[in-house]
Amino acid sequence: MIHKKTYNAKELKTPNGNLLIEGPITGEALASYEFHQDLVAFRPPIQQQKALVGIADLPEGRIIVARDRHMIVGYVTFLYPDPLERWSEGKMENLIELGAIEVIPKFRGSGVGKNLLTVSMMDNAMEDYLIITTEYYWHWDLKGTGLNVWEYRKVMEKMMNAGGLVWFATDDPEISSHPANCLMARIGKRIENETIQQFDRLRFMNRFMY
Repeated sequence: MIHKKTYNAKELKTPNGNLLIEGPITGEALASYEFHQDLVAFRPPIQQQKALVGIADLPEGRIIVARDRHMIVGYVTFLYPDPLERWSEGKMENLIELGAIEVIPKFRGSGVGKNLLTVSMMDNAMEDYLIITTEYYWHWDLKGTGLNVWEYRKVMEKMMNAGGLVWFATDDPEISSHPANCLMARIGKRIENETIQQFDRLRFMNRFMY
């Protein structure tokens, strides 16, 4: 499979100033920017930036960022699922995962997340992919936002919908362990039925287990 990447960008006006939403960007470009000190959801900012630089240069890896001049204040990542997850078991070349999305507190509530996803899907090559995301409530910033699990889930689902991702049922044990957890996916326009059937088999792997 040829992994095409077409750069797109748009300006977003927010109450805290204008941001440039752009990507997919190269590892070199990503390394040249500063990473905001509040991007700490997954690991310390310097380590996270290093990890994203690595993802950006993978054939299927895509990083879209929200940038305040030279400072990255938000990002979303797309790459193949973790080899330890069931979603990688089918070894599907056209299945990629929205692995992480993060926006610093200062710019939350300004539509940054939605616009990161909108710009991501502006690339026509995304129609060749089945894109998934797995959402777990223990990754959510409930303390920082003051939202409860269900309020956060609603906000998160609305944001994912902006990128065309919708809820899908699954019997994955980790997702099934809490009703707020969920699997969401976007099936590209050029995805064939065979791929959808393969995805369905990955979604329900325990149906014959008693």
